[in-house]
Amino acid sequence: MNKIRVIIIEDHNLTRIGLVSTLRSLDDIEIVGEAANGLHGLMLLETVKPDVAIVDIGLPDIDGIEVVSRFKKSGLKGEINETKILMLTMYKSQESVLAAFAAGADSYCMKDISVERLTEAVRSTYEGNPWIDPAIANIILLQVRETLPNVQAQTTAKESAPPTVTIQASEPEYQQILKNSPLTERELEILDLIVAGCSNADIAEKLYITVGTVKTHVRNILNKLCVDDRTQAAVRALRSGLVG
Repeated sequence: MNKIRVIIIEDHNLTRIGLVSTLRSLDDIEIVGEAANGLHGLMLLETVKPDVAIVDIGLPDIDGIEVVSRFKKSGLKGEINETKILMLTMYKSQESVLAAFAAGADSYCMKDISVERLTEAVRSTYEGNPWIDPAIANIILLQVRETLPNVQAQTTAKESAPPTVTIQASEPEYQQILKNSPLTERELEILDLIVAGCSNADIAEKLYITVGTVKTHVRNILNKLCVDDRTQAAVRALRSGLVG
């Protein structure tokens, strides 16, 4: 089994040591480097080329966002940059979150995250699935809402199947997903409420259906959008123009 090669860039010694110790104990993760400041971390990124780099924003010389930005730009010189970046920080302000993603971060976690969620985030990031801490998910969703153009939807009905909506998605992968498995009108209603932050109980109350029925629809939505959880479904829905 190939292990996930990880480096940790964190200036707080106890935090870094704890992260190294925790992740090193896992069978599928290998720690291949650690750094206590931004410049050393940038050097490690460029020389070790790990699968995943856990980067703190608040570094003492150049901050983590600058480290990520420089590293991503250095990858434009002829070679493909496959290292995924997981930001780990105490900051959840809109400015720091959006700046991190603008610089090239793939995932974003708060430092008070549990060990289980951290390892989930590392594995998800490595697999190419952005992991967003629930504590800052609303910041991302609000930003996507503000920047996405309005997308027109056309409704089609068939006698032998529930009505579905044809979406002109903003990215080819979403177009293909929705072409193969279009969402029903009810699923779109529920997806819109998910994006609005409603729980299953809230959705059931608003639509006058049972929680069990909501769960079934949510499961179908996740399957059709090829995502693992509600947060990923909301982000994909907004990016593709399913809701706006």
